[in-house]
Amino acid sequence: MLSPGDDSNDGTQQRWRGERHGFPEKGPGSIASIGRRTFAILVDFLLAAGVAGLFTMPDLPKNWSLLAWFVITVVAVAFFGFTPGHALLGLRVARIDGKTFVHLPRALLRTVLIFPLIPALVWDADGRCLHDKAAGTVVIKVR
Repeated sequence: MLSPGDDSNDGTQQRWRGERHGFPEKGPGSIASIGRRTFAILVDFLLAAGVAGLFTMPDLPKNWSLLAWFVITVVAVAFFGFTPGHALLGLRVARIDGKTFVHLPRALLRTVLIFPLIPALVWDADGRCLHDKAAGTVVIKVR
């Protein structure tokens, strides 16, 4: 994992996360912190467990909560750009190329790559995890 002060590809020092991609240092549009992103996914996991629990009552949802999380995440990111956890914490998934919508293929790839956990636990100097890099996305603050 790199820190914001590490050299970028063109030999210049990066002063903040996302600078080399044109993102602001802080405020709306800046790269979201790992802590904020972690809290957002925990909110999504809890919501998914609750939704799955509605269908499996009186039994616990077991692995059905993973399916609920997968569907909620893919649909929400593809069509709205954020999950319920992202919305609660003022985050949004954006394309690195600046286009407005993430769309289904990128949302699907991004979500599939979160399952093995390793891509979500390794990030670069911009705070982009491997699943975001593969999908060409980044998680930014909206407030």
